[in-house]
Amino acid sequence: MSAPSVRSQLFRRKPVVDMVEETGAGRPEGGALARRMGVGQLMGLGIGATIGTGIFFVLTSAVPEAGPAVIVSFVLAAITAGFTALCYAELASTIPVAGSSYSYAYATLGEVVAYVVGWCLVLEYAVSSAAVSVGWSEYLNELLDDTIGLRIPDALSFAPGAGGVVNLPAIVLVTLCALLLVRGASESARANAVMVVLKIVVLLFFAAVAFTAFEAGNLSPFAPLGAAGVGAAASSIFFSFIGLDAVSTAGEEVRDPRRTLPRAIIGSLIVVTTVYLLVAVAAVGAQAAGLFEGQEAGLAVILENVTGSRWPAIVLAAGAVISIFSVTLVTMYGQTRILFAMSRDGMVPSLFSRVDPRTLTPVRGTVAVALFVGALAGFVPLDFLVDLTSMGTLVAFLVVSVGVMVLRSTRPDLPRGFRVPGYPVVPVLSVLFCLYLLYGLPPVTWGLFALWLTLAAVLYVTYARTHSRLRDPR
Repeated sequence: MSAPSVRSQLFRRKPVVDMVEETGAGRPEGGALARRMGVGQLMGLGIGATIGTGIFFVLTSAVPEAGPAVIVSFVLAAITAGFTALCYAELASTIPVAGSSYSYAYATLGEVVAYVVGWCLVLEYAVSSAAVSVGWSEYLNELLDDTIGLRIPDALSFAPGAGGVVNLPAIVLVTLCALLLVRGASESARANAVMVVLKIVVLLFFAAVAFTAFEAGNLSPFAPLGAAGVGAAASSIFFSFIGLDAVSTAGEEVRDPRRTLPRAIIGSLIVVTTVYLLVAVAAVGAQAAGLFEGQEAGLAVILENVTGSRWPAIVLAAGAVISIFSVTLVTMYGQTRILFAMSRDGMVPSLFSRVDPRTLTPVRGTVAVALFVGALAGFVPLDFLVDLTSMGTLVAFLVVSVGVMVLRSTRPDLPRGFRVPGYPVVPVLSVLFCLYLLYGLPPVTWGLFALWLTLAAVLYVTYARTHSRLRDPR
């Protein structure tokens, strides 16, 4: 028998039936994850990974780009996320496994595409976790200043390049999240659910107070940099919709996944979009656009300026500290589950798929993720992290939209708990919107992304291609 061609090796697909069957298979070096979460907990993961990433601090970079038209930027991002959410819902109900868009790409587009997507997800989740950890540090300082009159020195609360030596609070946050994740997914989900309720209450409180100071004059000029500014801001803030992908990473830890996953994905999107738009409109109406740039802990500052009192700012800062904790928790959770799926397929070392028999969590993989995320959070400035996260998120969303169309064509017989309405128009629109937002990202982000993909290509050739379980099933 002749050896398989390079092309057939690169684009070999993993059968969906095999993916579903192996979720309960136990191996000496791996194991099954526990199915313990329902719709409520899963929606909590999606909302927890989404609300807090952008809205608490991204306005300081998005408003200078778009002006008050940042509201339109959020709408653009939400529409893109909405189209993609429907695609995610179909694939998640068809392939209810860990790994999210990595697993979907493996089943539809082939191994090399899946590997690239997996690396995009590693970038997306690791950098997002680091980015929100940096934002958490800002609000922690604001809270300490407003309550006890002390601030962590800049040298210990900012990364090199942002005026400091190391962002110590961000590293502490990553460590705390890792400790909670090691205890178990269900325990983490319950803790996250409490934090989600608190963050929604705090953001609704912000909107209610900020609307009392709403001035129509703050909305003019509405779009000082035109459509280009609106598009650039939408591209930057898109990372704040990462929660949709985070829901699908839990495919092996939810009950009745074919029904639960679509409901949680769509429900999360509705809640998140509503809260984002409320807060964005309230913020730009209560403060002139020129004041957002460089504003640390911006929402808390707006409340203090509006009320002339510190207590609303203290409430907001405390809420942000709690809410951003939950974002970091969920994005780190997603990161470990992506690597779990890749490791089970032989794409990365086996330590990431080794499940502790007591906690039923990938403990070693979680520790490795914490070390990497902690290094990013401690030593890389926020601006670089935000755009890189958007890049990884958009590429993953793009692949999911294409994957729906491919799987409809190649495996129309597969049982689907949910079908994209308006097919094929919705997946095509999702692809077009993702491409538009990718176009709006700055050249430096594309350069860093190219370096990341180059590293991925080297690792695929030197390790993953020869360790793939499709090449050497064991």
